[in-house]
Order: sequence, then structure tokens, then C-alpha cells
Amino acid sequence: MTFYFSHIRLARNPSARALAALLRPTEIGARVSAQHHLLWSVFADSSERERDFLWREECDGSFLTLSLRPPLQTDLFELHQVKPYEPDLIPGQRLDFLLRANATRMRRGGKREDVVKASIDALEQYERAGKRMEIASSEGRAWLERQGAKSGFSVMMAVADDYMTRALPRPGAVRGNAMKIGVLDLSGCIEITDPTLFLKQMTQGFGRAKSFGCGLMLIRRPR
Repeated sequence: MTFYFSHIRLARNPSARALAALLRPTEIGARVSAQHHLLWSVFADSSERERDFLWREECDGSFLTLSLRPPLQTDLFELHQVKPYEPDLIPGQRLDFLLRANATRMRRGGKREDVVKASIDALEQYERAGKRMEIASSEGRAWLERQGAKSGFSVMMAVADDYMTRALPRPGAVRGNAMKIGVLDLSGCIEITDPTLFLKQMTQGFGRAKSFGCGLMLIRRPR
């Protein structure tokens, strides 16, 4: 099965610029929600379509996507840069990675929790700021190791580059009743143990909140 890796960038024409405040709100939660709908616009070719793509925002405001189908071209975007995605991987191969993830686990009683936030909340209030990124790295690596055990890779190194909680507006909800998700940026090195299993999970994404820009792992051979 062929997948497609795409670089998608908003157009700079007058029509797109006129919608800038709607397409790129300054408030982070509103922006992620807008991006969710924006990316759907190039992959939803019918009202019955289910999501079959992953995406992430880059620091320059453009987007990277991994999808089963090439994105549709519309006037809101510059010409998409699209290429087939068929990495040739072997057992024992090491790869550098970047991953933006909503890293969670199931608690007793069936409630899901953010692994980083749970550990931070367990500390005294005065300790939290100083240990926030240390916890993000340790809990993030442990979570990724659990992912790797069932997804065909082992973790050689993983550190947290950033961690934040985003409040996303719920459709139809009253103001202040936002959905909160933890967003963890990890980077490091993994070793492939089962290429078939790894690629299968990679195209499905890691963790939750995939509709909101999480789950896409970027890989490359070490320099």
C-alpha cells in the first residue's frame, strides 16, 4: 500500500490573506481547531470520508501530512509538494525521529490520563515548574518505549523538547468548557526491530489526538 508524504502551505494570494484571522487565530486552542478543519478540507472528498491522514504544524506555519491519498488542491493553498512514502527499512537500522504526541495511559477504573501531567500533578506546587521538562523527558521516554514494544522499534534516546497543555474548544459547548490535551514534543533515536510492524503503526500514528496535529513520527537516517 502506497502512502503519500506532503508539504502543505497556505497561499499568499489576496483571497487567502483575507481569511487569515479565521485560518490562523492567535489563540493556540482556536488555531489548532481551525487547522483541524483546514486540513480536512484537502482530504475530505465526500461527507462519508473517515480520517485517513496524519498531520503536524511546522514552525513556519506550514503542514506536513502522511496520507493514504494525495491531498486535494484548492485556492487556499500553494501547490502541494507530494511524494510517495515507501521507506525501505531493515531490522537493526537506527533512525533519528521527531514526534508530537498526546501521550496517555489507562488508569484503573477505565479513565485515561496524560502521562506527563499526572506525574507533574503528583508533585508539590512549588516543585512543578522546576521539574516539568525533566518529567516530560522521563515519562515521554517510558511512554515511547511502551509504544515501541508493540510497534516494532526500541528507543535508543528520547528527550522532550517541549510540553504544553492545549485547551481546544468543543463544538457547541459553552465558553470555558474546553477539551484539554497534553502535547509532547519528543526527539531522539530509535532502532527498528520489525519494519513491517513499525510502518503499519507509523501510518496509523502514535498516541491520541491525531485529529489535532499529534501522532505523526518523522524519521530520517542519522547524519
